[in-house]
Amino acid sequence: MNFQGKGRPLSDEGMDEVCDTLGITESEVWAVLTVETRGFGFLTDRRPQILFERHVFHRLTKGAHDAGNADISHPKAGGYIGGAGEYGRLEKAMKLDKTAALQSASWGIGQVMGFNFKVAGFTSTDKLVAAMVKDENSQLLAMANFIKGNNLAGALQRNNWVSFARGYNGPEFKRNEYDSRLAAAHAKFKVMLPDLSLRTAQAALQYLGMDPGPIDGIRGRRTFSALIRFQEQEGLAETGLLDQDTLERLVEKAFP
Repeated sequence: MNFQGKGRPLSDEGMDEVCDTLGITESEVWAVLTVETRGFGFLTDRRPQILFERHVFHRLTKGAHDAGNADISHPKAGGYIGGAGEYGRLEKAMKLDKTAALQSASWGIGQVMGFNFKVAGFTSTDKLVAAMVKDENSQLLAMANFIKGNNLAGALQRNNWVSFARGYNGPEFKRNEYDSRLAAAHAKFKVMLPDLSLRTAQAALQYLGMDPGPIDGIRGRRTFSALIRFQEQEGLAETGLLDQDTLERLVEKAFP
């Protein structure tokens, strides 16, 4: 199964659709995204961010594959590798039970679990995965559908982070301080929102191997340096600023 697409980042239209769907502002959306995936839905190789949950695979397969496979099938959560390493765990599980494996991973920018495909707006797990591979707009809408389908939009509208964290992450949310982290992220984004054009440029620079730092839509020294390198390579004015010519060239190169 091919999990690699173009890795297209979030657009203004995608953000507007989610805000309208949930009746919230961008600051609430970014708070959730930052805590769930550090703000970007794809790996550097353009595969969606995932986290494989061995305890979910154990539950879905009734422990049939536990013996000799503690890394991917176990009653307790754990075994995480992180990043691209999670695909090795997923693919190992897929050889044993493809559907259960795909349902045992959390996907994309909102880290929606595969077994939640119906509430996320899909008729099958495969269709959810295809949307996760397609672009961040699809990833974000799946997250919004999940939030709305689980009656959590009201908690977001009220900034009730305890209720939201309990519903989104489960009863043990306090262990990872999800509610406190959500509140802190929201406070930050009420002051300044990410620049989606800059974020698109950062994603393009990352895919082109120029390390702009975090894909966060906020200008920093690493993004400035990466833009200079790209502008020099392309014969553009070396300003380190994201002018229209630079943005268009980046999109052309990274998302043909």
